[in-house]
Amino acid sequence: MTSAGPGAAAEGIRLQKVLAAAGVGSRRACEELIAAGRVKVDGSVAELGARVDPQTAVVEVDGDRVTVRDDLVYLALNKPRGVLSAMSDDRGRRTLAEFVGDRPERLFHVGRLDNDSEGLLLLTNDGELAHRLTHPSFGVQKTYLATVPAPVGKAVGRRLLAGVDLDDGPARADAFRVVQQHEDRAIVEIVLHEGRKHIVRRMLDEVGHPVSRLVRTRIGPVHLGGQRAGTTRPLTRAELADLHRLADSAPTGAGQ
Repeated sequence: MTSAGPGAAAEGIRLQKVLAAAGVGSRRACEELIAAGRVKVDGSVAELGARVDPQTAVVEVDGDRVTVRDDLVYLALNKPRGVLSAMSDDRGRRTLAEFVGDRPERLFHVGRLDNDSEGLLLLTNDGELAHRLTHPSFGVQKTYLATVPAPVGKAVGRRLLAGVDLDDGPARADAFRVVQQHEDRAIVEIVLHEGRKHIVRRMLDEVGHPVSRLVRTRIGPVHLGGQRAGTTRPLTRAELADLHRLADSAPTGAGQ
């Protein structure tokens, strides 16, 4: 095995302690991971006894990045309808501060939602990750459930998958399916990798199915699931590892 690499500080914190604090496992379990060569620091296989600086070290376990800085916050919020994707508003409207305003960190939102839309928003004080995930050249996939007038025929999905022309250029769905239909109402699922303003509503309106309710259920690897409206939860280690993997695969220049 090699040393822990240039990111291992001569006077830092023992790697097994850092990993245990990050929730990887007990110190003994983390020592076993290090001894087995399954832990890398700044791209190099770490040795047992290595010391690192959690503020600067990039630590991976089995190829998945582990967040070891204890000052970084990653939250999933189920944004209710009627809330702005902003921390303040000079017109006194409801904002995200209603749900996280008591936190000491300055949080950024990853992937805004319109005032009349609801569902998943990611909130973090990791500015670099937030920037890379929202950069136009990155194109993280987002999944929505939309309530529209029924019936929704197969031709609707074919048009959306082929692409429709909007005022600001063509737009194409990555995936589309009808979840359920009743006499006068249908719920459809649409997946997009771009984030132009009102893009889902405009696309469905273009094919004759105006949206009465829109809920975002997924951003990349993070799912809304059964999370209640107006609540937040910390992202899991697996979700964070997948988000970092996505960010690292962003096109050259996306993080600049």
